[in-house]
Amino acid sequence: MGAYAHADNLEKRPLTLITSSGRHPITVEVADNDQERSKGLMFRRSMGDDEGMIFLYPQDEEITMWMKNTYIPLDMVFVEADGTVHRIEERTEPFSESIIRSGGKVRAVIELNGGSAKRLGLKSGDKVDYPAFRQ
Repeated sequence: MGAYAHADNLEKRPLTLITSSGRHPITVEVADNDQERSKGLMFRRSMGDDEGMIFLYPQDEEITMWMKNTYIPLDMVFVEADGTVHRIEERTEPFSESIIRSGGKVRAVIELNGGSAKRLGLKSGDKVDYPAFRQ
């Protein structure tokens, strides 16, 4: 399998996005170590509308992402330790090596198909219901 495990081998867990339009359950693949976070959704050709990936970090930090080797345009949702959506970078450009910054200290990043945030009405200040954010 090379240096990276295939994303299909990552743990899958339920997560709920809470917006003004309601609760939106999705299934996320969990990337919670350096190797999994480095691979992310690279080389993936498609992802379902109710699927995503969550990148969990051990403490709050300024997080940087990029789209190298990523085929799918993504919405990157930067999430604070209490589950509050800090910022959303919509429709990131596939294969781009431009750095995408969290714009502050966050605990996680959720990647969704590009356009999902708009479709769900997800915006800064909304909440994410997931065990890592429960105090």
